[in-house]
Amino acid sequence: MNHPLSLMFEKHTGIFQDPRTRGQIALRAGELVVAETGYCFEANDGIPNFYVEVDPTTGSRVNAVSDSVRSFYEETPFPNYDELDSRQSLQTKAESGVYAKLLDQQLPEGALVLEAGCGTGQLSNFLGMSWKRRVFAGDLCLNSLRLAKGFADRNVIRNVSFVQMNLFEPPFKDGVFDVVISNGVLHHTADCEGAFRSILAKLKPGGHILVGLYNWYGRLPTLWKRSVFEKFGRSSHFLDPKLKGLEANPGRFRAWFMDQYQHPHETRHSMDEVLGWFDRYGVEFINSIPHVDGSEFAGDERLFEPKSRGHVVGRVATQLEMLFSGGQDGGLFIMIGKKR
Repeated sequence: MNHPLSLMFEKHTGIFQDPRTRGQIALRAGELVVAETGYCFEANDGIPNFYVEVDPTTGSRVNAVSDSVRSFYEETPFPNYDELDSRQSLQTKAESGVYAKLLDQQLPEGALVLEAGCGTGQLSNFLGMSWKRRVFAGDLCLNSLRLAKGFADRNVIRNVSFVQMNLFEPPFKDGVFDVVISNGVLHHTADCEGAFRSILAKLKPGGHILVGLYNWYGRLPTLWKRSVFEKFGRSSHFLDPKLKGLEANPGRFRAWFMDQYQHPHETRHSMDEVLGWFDRYGVEFINSIPHVDGSEFAGDERLFEPKSRGHVVGRVATQLEMLFSGGQDGGLFIMIGKKR
């Protein structure tokens, strides 16, 4: 069933294109349609469905990886909204982590932002609470998007809108966004580099891209714990302090456990690998979390001020530190670049 679309779609219809044909999309009688053919995109609960299935390795319309990942998150959305029932509770949670707080403070005023692979949209909803920016957030999982939009509607967050989409065929024209964010997503696709290339195309020259991936070294403690959990079950969950702290909240406990230890597909990557992508596709390295040279990441960090990309020995040492510190945040690292 179609439901009214947010005003964000009316104001920004021009940035959309048919992900199948690249045809212009128009807003007619409150519905998004392909201008040339009149094809109307379904909008369940006000969330336009632009999802098209595609295998990035063959170009076919069948992709076993995305199908399994979508099924996984339809059953277990991550993260869930347990204990988040207001703007204040979301803001408190987001600002407890340095990264989201710094993003909110430092994103350019007036920026048009894409979160590619938003999950349940907590970061997008947090960023969309500010009048200083406009956020579009896309994901392949309708169940997750319903949670995201439901929270936005209940809390009157007007500067964020959600779409169902495939990372390999986003429903946006090239070069329209000022910032593209994708954290903890690309490593769940069939072609991580291809997904990076796909979302990068939607970024304006001079815009910033922020990509969070599982690290080769930093992810190892999680994989080791996964093996122990499979063998010994719940009695060994004390090995993950995050799970230990969530025992009183079954919903959040299950969401974290499933995402970290039961996911059907993930890959791991290195800082040098991502720097290689940057070099191949015309992206200047700006910053990283943790820093590539191992220096401390401070609470007043300037995310978008260029830093040295260091050298290979220093980058390896930084990633080994992620391993020795126990793989915090599941071994996720973030690379920030600027499109030339």
